[in-house]
Amino acid sequence: MDAYKQAGVDIAAGNEAARRYKGLAKRTARSEVIGQIGGFASGFALDLARYPQPVLVSGTDGVGTKLKVAIMAGRHDTIGIDCVAMCVNDILTVGAEPLYFLDYLAVGKLEVDVAERIVAGIADGCQESGMALVGGETAEMPGMYADGDYDVAGFAVGVANRPEMITGENVRAGDVVLGLASNGIHSNGYSLVRKLIENARLDLSDAFPGTAETVADVLLKPTRIYVRSVRALLSAGVPVHAMAHITGGGIVENLPRVLPSGLQARIDRAAWPMPVEFSWLMKTGDVSFDDAARIWNLGIGYVLVVPAEVAAAATDCLAAAGETVYRIGVIGQGDTGVAWA
Repeated sequence: MDAYKQAGVDIAAGNEAARRYKGLAKRTARSEVIGQIGGFASGFALDLARYPQPVLVSGTDGVGTKLKVAIMAGRHDTIGIDCVAMCVNDILTVGAEPLYFLDYLAVGKLEVDVAERIVAGIADGCQESGMALVGGETAEMPGMYADGDYDVAGFAVGVANRPEMITGENVRAGDVVLGLASNGIHSNGYSLVRKLIENARLDLSDAFPGTAETVADVLLKPTRIYVRSVRALLSAGVPVHAMAHITGGGIVENLPRVLPSGLQARIDRAAWPMPVEFSWLMKTGDVSFDDAARIWNLGIGYVLVVPAEVAAAATDCLAAAGETVYRIGVIGQGDTGVAWA
């Protein structure tokens, strides 16, 4: 063990981190989980009464260079929420119920307190999503990452009943496009964000222009998790024809992924207020709207396409679940994609 520690890998620190993870995972427990943190694998017993034609739905993602902001700020408590959100919002788009989550944390030198804070954020995101944190991997890799640097990624699994899956095939001309507000930049475009912050010579402790918050506060707001509100809408029986998680590529590239050929989303760019951070980034970096709309969410983090006759009911249901909802467009005939109104 001394030889391995001298090579840069601390087995005792890894064991201590694993011990702390077990307590965090207990907060996310679900009765269907078979096995405990620390084993070689975990099982999950599907409820076939609820899902007689089960389809397992999976997604994986990371947090990107937003991690650099967390590392520079020394704030690691919420980056795990981002990791969960980026995965779980994706599998939600087909109407899946999130079931369980696994994480992967890679570090240059394992700092147990930092690792615990990262995984605590993952547990927070799992709790918010109703998922069990069933396992993961912490890899100490000296020489691969510098001391203080780390990367985190996750893997989410959910289930949907096959006849109830939302695939986009039912989208029709005349459907209404609803947008759910983001709470900021979420987890995309941070390579450009960091460059613009650096060019403006702003420190993380400075006030972000146009706000009462610091730069770190604005940049580290965790990605919103839309599971509870969207699942409430689906449980209420309101028909939904398609859903899209608005991540890198913005509305322009993500919404067309769930539209049938020959249908176009006509989006009114004035239908929602653009958060001040995006306006500042665009102005400071001389970034055009068309470019910005392919980089950031611009204030809309999740999109639903619903029949026009249920748009009001869907809006009311989502608002009752805590969402800020905007009617941002309609579906029409045309080349598949997004047209700005």
